[in-house]
Amino acid sequence: MIRQEEYNFNSADGHSVIHCRKWLPEQEPIAVLQIVHGMVDYIERYDEFATFLASKGYVVVAHDHIGHGHSVASDDELGVMTGKHPSDDMVEDIYTHYSMTRKAYPTIKYFILGHSMGSYMLRKFLSVKAAYIENLSGAIIMGTGWESQALCNAGLAVVAVISFFRGKNYRSKLVQSMTYSAPYKNYDCYGKDYANSWLSKNIEGVEKYYHDKYCTFMFTVNAYKGLSEAVKYVCSEECIAKMRKSMPLLVVSGDADPVGNLGQGTKQTTDAFKKAGIKDVILKLYQGDRHEILHELDRQTVYEDIYQWLEAHR
Repeated sequence: MIRQEEYNFNSADGHSVIHCRKWLPEQEPIAVLQIVHGMVDYIERYDEFATFLASKGYVVVAHDHIGHGHSVASDDELGVMTGKHPSDDMVEDIYTHYSMTRKAYPTIKYFILGHSMGSYMLRKFLSVKAAYIENLSGAIIMGTGWESQALCNAGLAVVAVISFFRGKNYRSKLVQSMTYSAPYKNYDCYGKDYANSWLSKNIEGVEKYYHDKYCTFMFTVNAYKGLSEAVKYVCSEECIAKMRKSMPLLVVSGDADPVGNLGQGTKQTTDAFKKAGIKDVILKLYQGDRHEILHELDRQTVYEDIYQWLEAHR
């Protein structure tokens, strides 16, 4: 029986109490995996995957970001990020959780996985915290992409204007629609056609997603600012140049994932890592899979592939 524990810590935003969960194996732990979840997402949605790894001997830890899941004081705070630069707060929270867990398990290998928005926060974490994570054994970057500096700047400009006139906690349908760019055009992005969802081909899973209050709130413009600032930074040479060149990276995505521009942005990210001199980079694209590969119909294959990569680096 896989045992779970819940705990919390104070966020770097000075306001939120971060909700955490830990999945513990029955046997002596062989390694740790920390999960960084995506936008409008929360850690309980990773239970099946975490349980799979825990059954293999891994300690799995995860936390709800600021403005997400059970790290809010009330439902009104879902999608709200109060800090001046929310991505800085999210990265600090990732580091706090890493430090806590690394201290608890100082002698075994430690890996970290970031999905979607979490992949961008992880990429920023691997850059700005490079000097403090020498004991990190590898990272899995999932459901990620690459955006131009011009596009990021344009998005930040729109967010700044709306924030000036409406306030930073305004929820803008315009900004939300802007995030669904060209690669999304053939998908349903609003939960009206479960079979054609951008999320996955798993109709049952998609339906569950759109009936979950923790997956259907809107970001405020300040939260979008946090995401956009992170994307702009990680899609730069400056970010990648600071990353540890010996850090093993597994980049995984569906080749029909619009976040990764149907595989092209994911490949561009991987190529940028290799060009910067990161030595151990593996790219795996799953044919026909969409955004949430941990919820896809072939997710057991995804689980096993990730496990085999972890074992190869343990």
